[in-house]
Amino acid sequence: NGKELCNAYSELNDPIDQLGRFQEQMKLSQKGDDEAMFIDMDFVRALEYGMPTCSGMGIGIDRLTMFMTNQPSIQNVLFFPQMRPEKKAPPAGDTDEAFVAIGVPEAWVPALKKYGFKTVAELKAANPNKLLNDLGGLRKKMKLDIPALKLEEIQAWIGKE
Repeated sequence: NGKELCNAYSELNDPIDQLGRFQEQMKLSQKGDDEAMFIDMDFVRALEYGMPTCSGMGIGIDRLTMFMTNQPSIQNVLFFPQMRPEKKAPPAGDTDEAFVAIGVPEAWVPALKKYGFKTVAELKAANPNKLLNDLGGLRKKMKLDIPALKLEEIQAWIGKE
């Protein structure tokens, strides 16, 4: 019916293949792999004598409950919601006066904030050439009726020459 009810598995029962895998583990162990296992010769011998295939399944209480209550999704029977990162409020940002205080024309402050510069510190960290190019494109795209900026003006705002 399309529901995943359990984890199922079957063990490898070919003694030659299993011995080869154990030998690969030994090579990894010699290279320093702490999780590599030793060769279990008793197990290999049991496979050679014809040990029957091993298999199993493990069903969790959540999947059993899903099956018993005929729920289409495991989320419907879990006692807790899926964890999501908490949403954090974005920083408030600086006032328009803070931008004007460093020399930004008042008409450009809303455009700078719309472009993503919420604080004067963010603006001062920007590359002046890229900022000139980006703000010129923003002015054209938004059809702003404000005078175009010059590189010297932007360098004066952010203190880079």
